[in-house]
Amino acid sequence: MAGLRLQQEDSDVSQQSRAVALATSDLVSDDDRSVAADSWSIKSEYGSTLDDDQRHADAAEALSNANLRPNSDYSSDKDEPDSEAVSSMLGFQSYWDAAYADELTNFREHGHAGEVWFGVDVMEVVASWTKALCVEISQGRIPNDVDAVKAEASELDDKLLSSWSVLDIGTGNGLLLQELAKQGFSDLTGTDYSERAVNLAQSLADRDGFSNIKFLVDDVLETKLEQEFQLVMDKGTLDAIGLHPDGPVKRMMYWDSVSKLVAPGGILVITSCNSTKDELIQEVESFNQRKISTAQEIEAGKDEESCREPPFQYVSHVRTYPTFMFGGSVGSRVATVAFLRK
Repeated sequence: MAGLRLQQEDSDVSQQSRAVALATSDLVSDDDRSVAADSWSIKSEYGSTLDDDQRHADAAEALSNANLRPNSDYSSDKDEPDSEAVSSMLGFQSYWDAAYADELTNFREHGHAGEVWFGVDVMEVVASWTKALCVEISQGRIPNDVDAVKAEASELDDKLLSSWSVLDIGTGNGLLLQELAKQGFSDLTGTDYSERAVNLAQSLADRDGFSNIKFLVDDVLETKLEQEFQLVMDKGTLDAIGLHPDGPVKRMMYWDSVSKLVAPGGILVITSCNSTKDELIQEVESFNQRKISTAQEIEAGKDEESCREPPFQYVSHVRTYPTFMFGGSVGSRVATVAFLRK
């Protein structure tokens, strides 16, 4: 999603508080609007029977309560919005649709693509690291926690990567897919629940010579996609879902949905600023246990032996991000982790 940008803060701020505060403390001007949260994909009406008019009214009230104004008249000397109100706002589709309406106008008038969530450097690292990982897997080598994924280009890379179907969930402006195309991937699809985000991503791809990238309107939490993909990318989407007031429930919905989008033998790559590598691994293990328990209950009712194979297995993570020390622990502001779909 768009309209927010990250900035670094002192390491004595908790990761989640920093993500919320940073996501809202620097809304930028007309000539430099941010499309920083381009991977975010959340929807307000889950668990609700409100109609569109009511959701728009709720969004307007949330914006008012948070003391936010439209991007065009925001300046840094205004009071910063309340973190809790902002985290609630991120669940409203009307908020993001309005933000992308501004971004589309800015693109059409000035040609600006906006910023990349987590920054261009992180996006480039994610793309090159993912390429190296997929090449290794294509050659039958699956890294473990000790082995580092090494990006060594070869003439076979493009041929190997051409067979990978790629899905970027919550694609926003679609720039991550453009970067993956530069790395040699060719079967590329981006989805976002905001139609305006999809319009912006398609416009940018056409302008930049990547008209082969497909963009679709789709919500990851209740996806209409029936295809399975060998590589699924998430850059900030799980973060945004976690900031919603119903975040814990929605994260469970996320894993149920994503597990159906990643093909067996495929890879899920998550980039997060709210969760560490270990926290993401723990969340996947919790999902695995939940799925195994459900399968056991179903099979027990059929008097058959249950399946005990976990859906996801941790493969590797990016080791090149800068780290910091706080409270005796070493961490990073960004984590990129890959999981293999069994």
